[in-house]
Amino acid sequence: MTTRINIAIDVMGSDKGPETIIEASSISKTRYPEIKYTYFGDSKLILKYVEKYKNLINSYEIIHTDEEVLPEDKPSLALRKRKSTSMGRALSFLKEKKVEALVSAGNTGALMAMSKLELRMLDGILRPAIAATFPHKKGEFVMLDLGANTECSQENLLQFAVMGSEYAKVVLGKEEPKLAILNIGTEADKGKVYINETAKNLEKSYLSKNFVGYIEGNDIVNGQVDVVISDGFSGNIALKTAEGVATLCSNYIKNIFESSFLGKISFLLLSKKLAALKDKLDPRKRNGALFLGLNGIVVKSHGGADALGFASAIDIAYEFAYEDIAKKIIGNISKQNIE
Repeated sequence: MTTRINIAIDVMGSDKGPETIIEASSISKTRYPEIKYTYFGDSKLILKYVEKYKNLINSYEIIHTDEEVLPEDKPSLALRKRKSTSMGRALSFLKEKKVEALVSAGNTGALMAMSKLELRMLDGILRPAIAATFPHKKGEFVMLDLGANTECSQENLLQFAVMGSEYAKVVLGKEEPKLAILNIGTEADKGKVYINETAKNLEKSYLSKNFVGYIEGNDIVNGQVDVVISDGFSGNIALKTAEGVATLCSNYIKNIFESSFLGKISFLLLSKKLAALKDKLDPRKRNGALFLGLNGIVVKSHGGADALGFASAIDIAYEFAYEDIAKKIIGNISKQNIE
């Protein structure tokens, strides 16, 4: 890949501080040397940290802002002061096509509200969806929506199916990603009416050959499908539940090995296997949720992500900018029985 991609970075949005964000941009640039950055935030702080990394020389621009969007700011307040904040200025650059993508670890509600106002939706798309990847038995899968829309219509879910499939093609490298709808059962008549209507319409759409039907929450990690679609209410609950179970299992394993001398010996014997497992499940590798459906690429990093985690979010922004996912989504939205 040699295409020069300019990525806007909201330096002030992270819980870890500006230094972590700058370090992350250096890490991502080692993977994609052609990246250029436009940093938004306190120029003195940014310059102080950016000068530490030789690979960033001649590859960045700094746009000074006096304010930032705080974690406790309501979307309405963030919208009012957006023109003076690092997040708001970064979005204005994206709107004006001065950059190809934006990455922020800031307030999710504010970022979504400002993104919808500044960028608007892609032609034909009714609502944006938050999408991200998760591990399963055979690799990874894409899930959306993860919280942007607590209530959805069958038309919304159909569009999520289109967008999720394009996401899987870019991130997972799947030419024909398998698709399922999250539901409380796999029988045809199970679940809410709009879910049943979505399934019927998918079976008549250009995605029919990849649509496998419904999938229950306990099966989404079994490797059966590449894309799982749901409303944002169910998707967010599934996400948070999975995160909680992962933390619980990690703590159980840690306690087992630390509880006795035999456990500590076992840990030493299994250290390589455990390290490999930890690496495979490392959430930092999957940090970064894409706001799909907007007229611009916006990636939301976890606020508490470290440098490696934020670098993963930058990688996602680069990959989607390079692949021009917006053009592909618009092309497929117009296909049979999807509008």
